[in-house]
Formats: sequence, C-alpha cells, structure tokens
Amino acid sequence: MDTIFDRNLDCGTAGTAVDTNHYALGYSESEFRRLEVQAALFRDFTEDVLRRAGLAPGMQVLDVGCGVGDVSLLAADLVGPSGSVLGIDRSKEALDVAKRRAAAAGRSNVRFAVTELEAFSTQQKFDAVIGRLVLAYVPDPVATLRRLLLCLRPGGVVAFQEMILLFARSIPDGPQFRLCHQWVLDAYKRAGSEPDMGGKLFGTFLAAGLPAPQMTAAARFEAGAQSPVYEYIANVLRSLLPMAERTGVATAAEVDIDTVAERLRSETVANDASIMLPPLVGAWTRLPA
Repeated sequence: MDTIFDRNLDCGTAGTAVDTNHYALGYSESEFRRLEVQAALFRDFTEDVLRRAGLAPGMQVLDVGCGVGDVSLLAADLVGPSGSVLGIDRSKEALDVAKRRAAAAGRSNVRFAVTELEAFSTQQKFDAVIGRLVLAYVPDPVATLRRLLLCLRPGGVVAFQEMILLFARSIPDGPQFRLCHQWVLDAYKRAGSEPDMGGKLFGTFLAAGLPAPQMTAAARFEAGAQSPVYEYIANVLRSLLPMAERTGVATAAEVDIDTVAERLRSETVANDASIMLPPLVGAWTRLPA
C-alpha cells in the first residue's frame, strides 16, 4: 500500500510490507460482509473494553487494522464530535467500505487511511491506540506495540481485543463442530497467525514495555435453530478456504462449504447443544503521565 494520506503521516518505505497472504481470511467482498456480521455479534464486548479503558469525549484515537471500520465507528461514537478517530488498514478495498459506511452514518469525526501497519509512522500524537483482532496477524506483536507507543501522548491509552480460538466448543461435543473447528485452527496456524493471541495479550503488553494491563474475557453462547452462529462459522470457513486449500488443510470437496451451516445447525439442534464462540480477551493500560 503506497497511499500518503496526511502530510503528518508517513507510510514508510519499501521493504517493510508483510506478505498479503499472512491475513488468512483474505480481502474478498464476502469477507468484508462477514466482518460486518462479526462486528454486530461482538460490538457489546468491544464497547465494554473501550469504556473500561477510558475512551471519552474529545479524545484523539488511532484504530489499527481497522478493516471495514466497525471499531473505528464505535470509537467515534464514544469520543463524540469533539474527538476524532483515524482508522488505518493495509486494504484499500476494506477502507472503501469503511468510508462509505462512515458517510452513510453521518460520522464526520472518523477518517481512514491505507498503510502497512509495520510501515506506519506519524508526527501526530493520539490519546489512545486501539485494535480488535489485529495482533494475531502481525509477525511480531511486541515490536508492533512498541512502534505504536511512539504515537501516544503521555498517559495515553492502549487497548486491544483478541480471540482465543482454541477455546471455542460445542456442548455436548459434536463431530461436525469438531471438524470445522479443527479446519479453522489448522488454517490459522499454517498461515502464520496466532490462534491464542487473546491468551498472550498480558505477556505481549509487558514485553512491549507497557504497565500491566487490566483484562476481561467474554464469549457468546448460541443455540437453537434460528441462531446466526451456523452461518457465521460457515462464513469464517468460506473466507479461510483458499488458505486451507493452499496449505493442505482441506480441499473444497472435503469442506463442502455450501452445506456447512446446515450440517452444524442439524447437529446442534439434534443434540440440544450450545456453541461457545471463541472468547474475546480485552486488555488495556495507560502510559505513565
């Protein structure tokens, strides 16, 4: 990505970009729609973390790896018209969606810019740096956090939220859920992503030189024939399928993606089961004043 979007911001130089395949879920239109659905499922959890972290009216916020803009728009609501949010992401296509959504929502206090996270630098100082489901996809989360701290004012907030993919489960267990879960885990691992990033947030903050964070965890439990969870899981697999095939996790024929949601629904309803989606761990702290 080579867009220079503000005279005070610098997207870096050649040689800093990460392989675009590192984001296991890809950048398709269907993935962008999936991200919007996922954001609706997890909005309350993220809002809780951002409020606990201290986001408040008038703050200047940097949202890293913002994708189609859900966390940026949520932060914009919290900081109000007297504050502002800059969302950055490597995908111009995702940010085109984010810009349209911000305009449709009448949010004039949020803007978006294309940059590789590892290449991002700025002279601007922010009151908070935030991100959701982004550190799992960077090669070196500690180095990324250290770099982002340069963008913060003294006393600034650092708040991130990440999944523990390993902890998703069906109760009672079912072979269809177990198979889908394993495909997701294997595809993430072979893409070089960290499936346990939520569990590693505490150590990552400390290694980056931050004060020990406060932390919470929250998970959605879903059950019944009308739950959106089956389509949600199927769409995660749909986005992961190219990576799964490329890395030898599974073939399209084995996954049979168009029947995944119904297979999961039938198994869960027949077993009077509930599905716990991967917990979201939130961690937040402040720089010394």
